[in-house]
Amino acid sequence: MMRPLVLLACGFLSALLAPAAGPAPALPTQLQPNTNSPLLDSLLRADARLLPVVEHTAEYELQVIYTQIDRNEQGQPAFTEHTFRLDARQYFNPASLVKLPTVALALEKLNELHQPGLTRRSPMSTAAAFRCQTPAPYITSADSDRVNTIGNYAKRMLLVSDNRAYNRLYEFLGQRPLNERLATLGYPKTRIVRRFAPCDTAANRHTNPIEFLDPATGAVSYQQPAAVNSQPFDFPLGRISKGRAHQAGGRIVPGPYDFTTANYLPLASITGMLRTLLFPEAVPAAQRFHLRPDDYAFLRYYLHQTPHGANYSSYRPARYFDAYKKYLYYGRQPTTSAEPGLRIYNIVGMSHGYLADVAYFADATNQSEFMLSAVLYVNKNGIINDGTYEYDSVGLPFLAALGQQIRQYEANRPRSGQRLSAQLAPMETVR
Repeated sequence: MMRPLVLLACGFLSALLAPAAGPAPALPTQLQPNTNSPLLDSLLRADARLLPVVEHTAEYELQVIYTQIDRNEQGQPAFTEHTFRLDARQYFNPASLVKLPTVALALEKLNELHQPGLTRRSPMSTAAAFRCQTPAPYITSADSDRVNTIGNYAKRMLLVSDNRAYNRLYEFLGQRPLNERLATLGYPKTRIVRRFAPCDTAANRHTNPIEFLDPATGAVSYQQPAAVNSQPFDFPLGRISKGRAHQAGGRIVPGPYDFTTANYLPLASITGMLRTLLFPEAVPAAQRFHLRPDDYAFLRYYLHQTPHGANYSSYRPARYFDAYKKYLYYGRQPTTSAEPGLRIYNIVGMSHGYLADVAYFADATNQSEFMLSAVLYVNKNGIINDGTYEYDSVGLPFLAALGQQIRQYEANRPRSGQRLSAQLAPMETVR
């Protein structure tokens, strides 16, 4: 289905992203499925590389959102959304997609605590007070990248999708405050209720005691006691089970895997969150994260940078290649180098056979910009947790071809207003 989103705004990450003029519509939260956009349907079927998945969409549980961005003569963008098989009732495991709202809310919480000496650079110590909790003590290091801080945890999540870093920010937020804040932002059906660790449902409701130091003085700047969500959340889709069998305790167990109490984040919701962070003035004020300009610059920098491009010292080894977290367009190929004229701001997910990427493309080479989100399921044998998935043979090649197909179409799509400049404004490293 095509949904015109007339969101007038101005600016850009120095030149592309910016404030809106006039009222903006609320982001969609409904659970009703959408009909397919004729344009997106035709684009998917026009590329032979995409047909093996597109012709078996039920098997691959494919969902796609393609958002066109057109600017007027003043550079103000308007958004038109095209969808393919978008259905919030079709459960998929969001995996690391939940890291984007978790990072944004952690930065927001730092602002709202209003504690002197408490910033994203403050050394952080996490203790353990309940089963399944693990400690992360203070680290003293001449290399600031190795100190445990909210900022460094966020960088690790956005650059290489680090799971332990996510656990630390999940614990800092607390299960109930995290989800209640997402509800007030317009995402009442979203559920982020699990660590990336083998913790049971009850243990995930308990979060650790945490302490921060003032980086200037070394004194304690904030202490947060252990907390528990005493009222478990319901789950919008009811009971959810997948697969013909699952692996547990090193053996294959007949019967489906139960996702009922797993994290739940529909594709439309995470797409809306990314758009909100990149174009905050293009959504109603009540649906914006409470972030400062420096927070937005920080998020945008690490959403688009590659592990090496970020100059983050922990990710210099060769295994953290340019395409490590850029599934759409690059397909996570170790030998692929990022194109200098193309910036991709994105968040990805890969788990239990599900593969997802939610991205904003700023293409200086072709002077175009658009958003693209997709998720598909590649688990031919139907066994959950056995580690045998078709990520490399089906999922990643499909996502790469999808991004390339939409980029090619965008390069030739007529535009009556302002296009991107040939050179994007330089971006300094944000610490």
